[in-house]
Amino acid sequence: MSDPVRPRVPISASGVLSTLFRILGRILKSRFFWLAVAPLLLLYCGAQWVTFYVPPNMVAIKQVFYGSNRGIQSDTYKPGVYFLMPGVEQFHLFPQDIQVMNYSNSPSEVSAAERTEKAIDVKTSDGYAVAVDVSVLYRIENPYKVYTAAGAGSTYEDVIVNKLSKPILLQTLGELNAEEFYSGSKRIEKIKRAQALLGVLLKEQGVHLDAILVRRYVYDPKYQALIEGRKVKDQTVFWREAEAQAEIEKRKRDTIVAQGEAASKTELQRGESEVQKLHAEADLYQRKQAAQGKLLVETAEAQGTKLESEAYLNQGAENIVGIKMAEVLRGVRVLVLPSDGKEGVNPLDVGALLNKLEVK
Repeated sequence: MSDPVRPRVPISASGVLSTLFRILGRILKSRFFWLAVAPLLLLYCGAQWVTFYVPPNMVAIKQVFYGSNRGIQSDTYKPGVYFLMPGVEQFHLFPQDIQVMNYSNSPSEVSAAERTEKAIDVKTSDGYAVAVDVSVLYRIENPYKVYTAAGAGSTYEDVIVNKLSKPILLQTLGELNAEEFYSGSKRIEKIKRAQALLGVLLKEQGVHLDAILVRRYVYDPKYQALIEGRKVKDQTVFWREAEAQAEIEKRKRDTIVAQGEAASKTELQRGESEVQKLHAEADLYQRKQAAQGKLLVETAEAQGTKLESEAYLNQGAENIVGIKMAEVLRGVRVLVLPSDGKEGVNPLDVGALLNKLEVK
């Protein structure tokens, strides 16, 4: 069988207190508590009472309540542990890292860890409303000046940073008209001017300005629709002008190409004419040289014929004739000649044969 379930007994506050008192009584009666724990607790509480700890990334200034030098001291205390006279002195902490003051109406544009105010509602020079998201980045440079101007704690965010930043931003950005917000160069120029003016004012209060960042800007919905329509028309005009200019440039290009092609054809034709002229001149020169060569050959041949004729007419030519006749008859083995009559040849009559051949 299972054990019966015991009913729960409600615990009363008086029961809890009585239990705690019993435990405390036992601790106080313990010798170990008075010899070891109690001195340590006393030492710790005393140290906490007479010292002050400045954490990293923070600085502190001292305020003295009594004595000849009472008031805020100008000395700056860096991170560390410092002696403190309870009831006479007090330290005030200030951060040393970059602080951010955000101006925005959109929760997604800001961080919960940073100070946030509403967006800067700028009235443009031509009367339109623009909500501008801005971030002001700064550092505390002189805690003494900050305390004397704004007091302790984070009151400097309202008394110094917000109080000085907002009017400067409204003034400088308000010098732009609605369309100039779209011009990055003009907008940046105004932000630089705002940074210069605000930097001087914050420095007088002990704050160093690092940067002013414009993250976005939102126009009034009616003006937004109006300016978008105007921009579309402007872009259409620009597009048409660009098309017209492109057509002009295309015509110029076509003209230049046509002129180039015509010049190329002219040059080609001129080149062909020059080639034909050179060919004709070369052919004429060749024919002329051939004719001169032929004339020289024929003249030489005529001269040779003349010389040969003259040789045959001179003395001794009959010998040449005889030699020629001998060359003709060299290969002849049988020669039939008439031996009777007036023209007869008697080979045995050598003298008659030589007379017949007119050999002298």
